[in-house]
Amino acid sequence: MIDIGVNLNHKMFLDDLNTTLLDMHQAGVKGMICIASDFIESKQIQELSQVHRNIWNTLGCHPHQAKTWHADSKRHFSALIETARPVAIGETGLDFNRNYSTPNEQRYAFNEQIELAYDYQLPLYLHERDAHTEMIATLSKHPELAQKSVVHCFTGSQAELDNYLTLGLYIGVTGWVCDERRGADLQASIPHIPLDRLLIETDAPYLLPRNIRPRPKKNHPKYLPWVAQEVARLKGISLDELIKATTMNTETLFGISV
Repeated sequence: MIDIGVNLNHKMFLDDLNTTLLDMHQAGVKGMICIASDFIESKQIQELSQVHRNIWNTLGCHPHQAKTWHADSKRHFSALIETARPVAIGETGLDFNRNYSTPNEQRYAFNEQIELAYDYQLPLYLHERDAHTEMIATLSKHPELAQKSVVHCFTGSQAELDNYLTLGLYIGVTGWVCDERRGADLQASIPHIPLDRLLIETDAPYLLPRNIRPRPKKNHPKYLPWVAQEVARLKGISLDELIKATTMNTETLFGISV
């Protein structure tokens, strides 16, 4: 398995990264993609990915941090990409739920990151919350790019899933699928995600799968098997088939190999 979404810039991971990696590998998770939320995090995880085998990184600016994007940001990120190529641009997108950055700030940062993805022929690593209509409208202008990009941490409805799949997007599924309180829409959508468009992730240290007993305090890439087991159950396939397919999809989309 490969975890396509880990927020490595967290004290619980960085204080003992070697143990984090050992625990991950012992759980059968052979690698992780570490996602960036701003320029500082992008630099930090880029450096770590050059040191540790089977850590890959994105570079980008989360919609919450879009207010930090400025006239020189695209040039600065280009310099990072040319230093060491990431596997994707992001986490980028639109989040109109809390608006930590204004919608216009988010649009500016998102569109400039779309340009970066084109410039360097990289996938987009997408975040969307309460902005589905505008996200679809934006991505519809870039159909070739959408077909090689991923919606991270999908939690939406069947109708939203259908819109993303029509654009050819890959779909990332987290431990939200294990949540008996909030996960009903996602659980119902899982059978409709084509196996060749499906990816799995933890979004650690967030979104701890609620089917782990005893329940830990924080999520970890070593808990990816709980996500995989639930997705396989909902799709009515074996765990081995699910792991084989999602690993192949991850390697294909991000151009990596374990």
